Amino acid sequence: MSFLKISHLRKSYGALEILKDINIEIEQGGFLVLVGPSGCGKSTLLNTIAGLEPITSGEISINGRNVANLPPSQRDIAMVFQSYALYPNMTVAGNIAFGMEIRKVPKEIREKAIKDVSEILQIGHLLDRKPSQLSGGQRQRVAMGRALVRNPQVFLFDEPLSNLDAKLRVDMRTEIKRLHQRMKTTIVYVTHDQIEAMTLATKIAVLKDGVLQQFGSPAEIYNNPANMFVADFMGSPAMNLLNGTVRKNDNGGFSVALARASGEEILLPVAPGKEAVGQHLGKPVIFGIRPEALTDIEGADRNATTVAEGDCLIEVVEPAGSDTFAVTKLGGKEVVARLRADARIQSGQVARLAFNLDKAVFFDPQSQGRIA
Repeated sequence: MSFLKISHLRKSYGALEILKDINIEIEQGGFLVLVGPSGCGKSTLLNTIAGLEPITSGEISINGRNVANLPPSQRDIAMVFQSYALYPNMTVAGNIAFGMEIRKVPKEIREKAIKDVSEILQIGHLLDRKPSQLSGGQRQRVAMGRALVRNPQVFLFDEPLSNLDAKLRVDMRTEIKRLHQRMKTTIVYVTHDQIEAMTLATKIAVLKDGVLQQFGSPAEIYNNPANMFVADFMGSPAMNLLNGTVRKNDNGGFSVALARASGEEILLPVAPGKEAVGQHLGKPVIFGIRPEALTDIEGADRNATTVAEGDCLIEVVEPAGSDTFAVTKLGGKEVVARLRADARIQSGQVARLAFNLDKAVFFDPQSQGRIA
């Protein structure tokens, strides 16, 4: 049974529709990440769940109860804001306990809650400090502590790590995941960072212009993108999306032809299970392949059923420590290949690359929807 269910939700400001028929369900203890570019509506959607924004139509149910018309105080949620929203004149302990004081929770219960939460978040030594005496990561922990003592049914996080530097973001990401595994509370988390979305979520909702593009597990979103937007947005480096043409093989199967920089073509067989591409015989398609599915011969996946090889002129080589990225051109576009760190490859040379076609996907260039 769904614990948090959003049904046919719409949100408009006058004639401007911000959220367009959003449908999302997540189980109790799930970690839902709302991801998309700036202005896609993800923070507005979070605010409607919180009750900070009224909805135009639709339903929001938490644990079987429709909360769409209830004020925030009656929804049993707790929110962690991007700005932390700490009271500068209060100590850490005071900030954590403030909500409980307002609700007139007895002092001994407040003190126990502060102690328990400070142990979980490892901020016990900071309880007497003011926010101005804390680092960004410590302030974030305090903001999380203030939400945790509420013991709500749903936690809402609005881009909580965006104000932190790169290393601290990674550290805090790990802390949030560890916290979720320990507390097993339902979380809805907004970010524009697709790496954050992939590493934290049990389910991801990808939004663009107020429309839900795809909803599924991180693996589903990454390996089986519903359209070109999802394919391009999720993944770093992004999926290679190349112009190709569908051809028929002598054996009755199909291949996709990609133009090389030299003007010649490279023919790549279509893997079993993707025969729907044949409906576009002789027509242009968009061929999508992740950088890790295009690699040096020795680094190719030995378990793949359909692997093709092709010679490619390498234009740029980018060593990245654990990997080496190589840039070539196919289908009239730049293509990024992800190679082993010790791959012997140089710019300006022709290298033989392996295409794992089990991982290839195909899109209609007109609708930009998935073909196979």
